[in-house]
Amino acid sequence: MSGVVVVLVVVHAGLGAAWVGGMAYSLFVVQPKVKRYFGADQGGREALVAVIASGNRWKVIGLIAAIAVTGLGMLLIDHRGWWIHAVKGLLLIAASGIFWYVSWRHWPQRVFATAAELPVLQRRLVVLASVILGLAGLAFALGVVAEHF
Repeated sequence: MSGVVVVLVVVHAGLGAAWVGGMAYSLFVVQPKVKRYFGADQGGREALVAVIASGNRWKVIGLIAAIAVTGLGMLLIDHRGWWIHAVKGLLLIAASGIFWYVSWRHWPQRVFATAAELPVLQRRLVVLASVILGLAGLAFALGVVAEHF
């Protein structure tokens, strides 16, 4: 394996692991602790979650772009297993579409939601984030499997 391919593989896998790890940490550690800490104080919970999420949209878009570019680079260098790259690409597109919805539709709704609307939006975000985590995790697993073909 050439040095360029090794660098692309390490960067690609590292970025994928960062996305999966960050999503898992948020879903299974941060969100439950914030919920427990604030209890019935929806306003405090929403304020903290908004601060935590603020400014992350473009970081995640950069992460997604870097994953796509490194994956495409690996595919251009070595065409074997192209179908796995195609499946990974489709998973990335699906996860990106959900991320777009969360960023440009869900969050604005949540910011301007009434206290009665918040619980539904909070549950929806957990579902959407879980789906993104599942798609990104599956793409990461396929990348690991691809190395054995």
